[in-house]
Amino acid sequence: MNFDRHRRMRRTAFMRDMVRETRVTKEDFIYPIFVVEADDVRKEVPSMKGVFQVSLNLLEKELEEVSRLGIKSVIFFGIPNEKDPEGTGAYHDHGVVQEACRISKRLHPEILVILDTCLCEYTDHGHCGLIDSETQDVDNDSTLPLLVQTAVSQAGAGADIIAPSNMMDGFVSEIRKGLDDNGFSHIPIMSYGIKYASKFYGPFRDAADSTPSFGDRRTYQMDPANRLEAQRELESDLEEGCDMMIVKPALSYLDIIRDVRNSSNVPVVAYNVSGEYSMTRTAIDMGLLDEEVIMEQMVSMKRAGADMIITYFAKDLCRMIDEGTE
Repeated sequence: MNFDRHRRMRRTAFMRDMVRETRVTKEDFIYPIFVVEADDVRKEVPSMKGVFQVSLNLLEKELEEVSRLGIKSVIFFGIPNEKDPEGTGAYHDHGVVQEACRISKRLHPEILVILDTCLCEYTDHGHCGLIDSETQDVDNDSTLPLLVQTAVSQAGAGADIIAPSNMMDGFVSEIRKGLDDNGFSHIPIMSYGIKYASKFYGPFRDAADSTPSFGDRRTYQMDPANRLEAQRELESDLEEGCDMMIVKPALSYLDIIRDVRNSSNVPVVAYNVSGEYSMTRTAIDMGLLDEEVIMEQMVSMKRAGADMIITYFAKDLCRMIDEGTE
């Protein structure tokens, strides 16, 4: 018989391991943590089983688990005691994520800290910037100085990476200049420059208490139908000085991850968002899927071109790696 014998390379587990093209390691994961300014809160997010809101005064235990499991990076999202139209809690020097960063650096300096740079968790209207009173839309240019203030305050608190997620035009350029002018030229920017107006964000807004009180975010987040637009966003952010590029969401946008990988030489970050997490977790809990599907999803993101993955599954994945179920 004259045909190729591809199965030779799949015959044993050792053989399959030896020729595996894509590998997922603990170093790939960035674990999101929702930090509450109020004391003594450790509350499971109803729509995200296994994910908790954690008070600053209870953060030590959470970080101990993160460190023990071997997670190398975390990203903090803040839930302040008070909100206002300008989102002042975002750029307060002692805001909730700034304080979370200080706690992490004091207790676990080995953990790399990324801070989300946006206003939506701190505004009483839930949008990512200041609202124009006439148009009732986010005012792009008047929002930029507040984002710069936020980034500078986060860098001052010890953040290793600034991750602006607001999708304002020019945000990378302005934040880069602000960081440089304030002595933080060494701090990289992980841009959420390719962030789609997705329906997969619902559980996150539950966790971060950031659902818009009116309208939606489609005037500043990208249309899910658009692929070429992502290339334009990428080119702008690279020109303005971003060091890493996030694609959000991940699973429904693997083609975009591959486009970014093919078009740039900066690290690419896939954000495995809350809706993707909750769907998969629910299917596993119902017995519809095996837990190993989590790793399969991560492999798909790495195979598409992601260097890092922001995922609520980071703890589960580290346990799976320790148990040898990769």
